[in-house]
Amino acid sequence: MIGAGSWGTALALQLARSGSTVRLGGVVELDLLEAMLADRENVRYLPGIRFPENLVACPSLADCLDGVRDILVVVPSHGLRTTLIAALEYLTPDARICWATKGFELHSGKLPHQVAAEVLGEDRPVAVLSGPTFAKEVAEGLPTAMTIASSNEAFGQDLANAISGDNFRAYTSADFIGVEVGGAIKNVLAIGAGMCDGLGFGANARVALITRGLVELTRLGVALGAKHETMMGLAGMGDLVLTCTDNLSRNRRMGLALASGKTVEEAQEEIQQVVEGVLAAEAVKEVADKLEIEMPICYQVYRILYEGASPREAVGALMGRELKPEQA
Repeated sequence: MIGAGSWGTALALQLARSGSTVRLGGVVELDLLEAMLADRENVRYLPGIRFPENLVACPSLADCLDGVRDILVVVPSHGLRTTLIAALEYLTPDARICWATKGFELHSGKLPHQVAAEVLGEDRPVAVLSGPTFAKEVAEGLPTAMTIASSNEAFGQDLANAISGDNFRAYTSADFIGVEVGGAIKNVLAIGAGMCDGLGFGANARVALITRGLVELTRLGVALGAKHETMMGLAGMGDLVLTCTDNLSRNRRMGLALASGKTVEEAQEEIQQVVEGVLAAEAVKEVADKLEIEMPICYQVYRILYEGASPREAVGALMGRELKPEQA
């Protein structure tokens, strides 16, 4: 497991509880990994949840990957390429790579599987894991379902078997693009949902934003080659609803903070973890502009984050748009 933040640690815990021997290491500060090795828990991100005996922290990336066949990378989208490059020299010939990274690569507009193909080559078995999950609930063993997409059916099924248990159910898919697009765009929309609620606009406005946001997510996903039904599933609608409606979502909390008058920097300092939707908003706008895909909600979130628009001004722009058929 490369990436020992809250989500990487939660997935490591789930895999260990389901019977796998797990090494947790990678790209966080050395002192944090050393503390986890000594304390047998991730005190910074998931305090009070003890590591099973078959989960160990590895301060060295070389030790973490030594002789390992199946590797799960859990880093923010802007760190995926550098993490894969760093891991490359330690991979065995039969190593298989999965990631739980969400988002387009900034400026290139590439999805994670495209970045991985450039770094790892086209022949290595790869997969992506995504869906409606909060790290804290997975770490606590609460019931959860998510999706694993892979073009290698055997690898996808092996991962699903390894991570599933009495409290966790993994579904498999072959739709790499759909699963990755859902994970990228829902974070942008969740910032918008947080702002909507922070401004006191009520339940009607929230559900309108989520529903029309799903249209935008589907529109871009299908244009990139995703299957429509994936957008309606766990990695699309499921992840969108979860991230927009619960305050465990860092992206929703970013929106709430912006609605209260805080700057992006002040909100980020308050949240103390990477808020993926901030960078994703810029990347999504670049991809949508390139493909000439209309995404008005995502665009207004971008304007607030990068052009100084106020949340109320953005809402006014959305409500003042020309009326049109719902399915247009």
